[in-house]
Amino acid sequence: MAVLFGQTIPATFMTFFKYAGETIILATVFLFALTWFLKARPHNRPKNYSVVVFDVYGQISKIQDIRTEFKTHDVAWSFMKQYKKEYPLYNFAMVSKLSKTDKPTIFRYI
Repeated sequence: MAVLFGQTIPATFMTFFKYAGETIILATVFLFALTWFLKARPHNRPKNYSVVVFDVYGQISKIQDIRTEFKTHDVAWSFMKQYKKEYPLYNFAMVSKLSKTDKPTIFRYI
């Protein structure tokens, strides 16, 4: 009787609560990771990107013979880096119009 109530039953409960605790912690970690992943990824990707040129004073400017409309983010970013090397006195912003806002959203600025 002492072995049953002193060792067997407590050992059974301890084993159950040990595995239950591990399961609850693991489920919480996966739930947190899933919610972070869903919140972190952009839901509405823009269809096109524009490069806006700013002069030294921060005013929107125009440079002749440069491409300013792009379909992908990577190409626009590559052209912006190239323009920054060619025109060091200008700053460049990659913007796009999202459907929810009236103003363009700036994605990158150099």
